[in-house]
Amino acid sequence: MDSNREMDPAHQVPEDVDEETVNALGALSKALETTERARGHLYGFHQLTGTADFELGEAVRLLREAGHDEQATRIERELVGRNVIPGHWTFQIVEAYNSTYYRPFAEMEGDIVDELAAGRDHLLEARLKTARRTHQHPHHAATPPPSDQ
Repeated sequence: MDSNREMDPAHQVPEDVDEETVNALGALSKALETTERARGHLYGFHQLTGTADFELGEAVRLLREAGHDEQATRIERELVGRNVIPGHWTFQIVEAYNSTYYRPFAEMEGDIVDELAAGRDHLLEARLKTARRTHQHPHHAATPPPSDQ
């Protein structure tokens, strides 16, 4: 059986696409996936920094309750709500990353997959699945079962 035809049509390499193009699109996809991971870390940074700011607020409250108004006021004035880089809270960094880098990258990757592979994603991975699976093994099926099962 032609290994390309084992996969569902959405993951079959179009007839006019060569191996070099499949490999190049695989590298492009991997780069986008790495960017997705970086973006996730950026969201983690955003959420952790916001959590730290609220925890500072709690520390201010506890310092005041303990009679340390001067220290509480200093933290509140200098740290609570402070920009993480000049003029920016973390949400602004996330927004700038998304608009300046992530969205253009994702759009270009999609455009190139459309142009070179008829919009078919993960062709390299589909080839790897075909090569690495144990044929005829129930947990190594080429495609998902029909949705009515």
